[in-house]
Amino acid sequence: MLETASFWVILPILSLSLALSFIRMVLGPTLPDRIIALETIAVISVGMIVVYAIATGEGVLIDLASVWSVVSFLSIIAFAYYIERWRSKL
Repeated sequence: MLETASFWVILPILSLSLALSFIRMVLGPTLPDRIIALETIAVISVGMIVVYAIATGEGVLIDLASVWSVVSFLSIIAFAYYIERWRSKL
C-alpha cells in the first residue's frame, strides 16, 4: 500500500514542487530568493530519496539522504556568509 502511494501520489507531488522551486530559482528577482529556492530544491530532493528508499526497501538510500542533507545545510551556511559579505559592501 505504501509503495503504491509513494510512486503514484507522493513522488509526483514532490516532482511538481521541485519543478516550481526550479522556476523560482531561475526567475527569482534577488539573490536571496534564488538561494532559498536552491535550498528548497535540496530539501525536496532529500524527501524524494527518502520516499524512494521506503518504497523500494533500500536502507542505503537513507544514508545517502542524510549525507545530502548535511551537505545542503553546510552549503546554505556558506551562501549566508556570502550574502552577508555582499550586503556589507553595498
